[in-house]
Amino acid sequence: MSGPNDPNGVRGGTGDDGDRLPGRNRRRFPGISSRAYEHPADRSALVALRKLSGFDTVFKALSGLLPERSLRLLFLSDSVRVGEEQFTHLNDMLRDACHILDLEKVPAMYVTQDPQPNAMCIGLDSPIIVVTTGLVELLDEEEMRAVVGHEVGHALSGHSVYRTILLFLTSLALRIAWIPLGNVAIMAIITALREWFRKSELSADRAGLLVGQDLQASMRGLMKIAGGNHLHEMNVDAFLKQAEEYEESGDLRDSVLKILNVLPRSHPFTTVRAAELKKWAASRDYQRLMDGHYPRRSEDKDTSVYDSFKESANHYADTVKSSKDPLMKLLTDIGSGAGDIGGKLRDRFTGSAAQGSQGSQDSPKDAPPDSPAAD
Repeated sequence: MSGPNDPNGVRGGTGDDGDRLPGRNRRRFPGISSRAYEHPADRSALVALRKLSGFDTVFKALSGLLPERSLRLLFLSDSVRVGEEQFTHLNDMLRDACHILDLEKVPAMYVTQDPQPNAMCIGLDSPIIVVTTGLVELLDEEEMRAVVGHEVGHALSGHSVYRTILLFLTSLALRIAWIPLGNVAIMAIITALREWFRKSELSADRAGLLVGQDLQASMRGLMKIAGGNHLHEMNVDAFLKQAEEYEESGDLRDSVLKILNVLPRSHPFTTVRAAELKKWAASRDYQRLMDGHYPRRSEDKDTSVYDSFKESANHYADTVKSSKDPLMKLLTDIGSGAGDIGGKLRDRFTGSAAQGSQGSQDSPKDAPPDSPAAD
């Protein structure tokens, strides 16, 4: 599938053998390691997950008990398998994505009837990619290419194993919810798995960009997932401004609400994903990767665990320092030993910080009738 003058490229057009080839040139990444695109938060969340009490026991038990054969038979019998004769355009995208990320074994892919736009990569021994009809009908070719690359990224990173366990435990928790305290331990693991999976989505978004190599298509796809097939009514820049407003808005009460809102979700909020992806696309790391400088799978065994921990820790530290979220600002103040922590917490949570500074200049009796101090 490579062009004659570009051994690392995937050229467009139709080959002499009649095979469909991608519509334009895309860079290929031979031997690429998933470390090249994995978000530091993904790796650190996975480390935290593996340290969770009882997780190793549950993981080992479920790895042997999960009915993966039954899962495969279910999709085989009640969905449409993508291939040379069915959904051929998706088959071309899948093979193209595996070629670009150098994934030798092409995962099985199915289209299932569901109006909700969604896609997932599951399976223990061999990953299975499933996309819904709602997603296929919503996205154009380049947007869909990014989604297929996203799922192939999950497969290359080995995310499908933990995703399968998350689905099984979520189902199990619903079945035993009537037992007093019966699902407390399971819910702790589910919560940790969801936290990791939200971070893994940021990694897979990066893989989708490496496959599609079209940032605008990735942005459009995320916008459509958020707002439907109304591109003429939407704007990428305005959509990204929502992410800024979401991060900056409110006081500590809003920060707590953000945490509560995201806990039951398996995916990060769409505007946040778009902002994170655009930030990475503008980074030096992404440019170096596109220039062919990236870690290889052959080097994975020599990777330092300490360096991975250090990178993740540095990422979180930088995130807290640069964040405009009120809670993150408070944590930065606390970490730098700033003054009255109790007072800061009270003022930030009640939104009275600015009010207090005004009060230091004007006494209540001098305040105008409509001011809070006059009430």
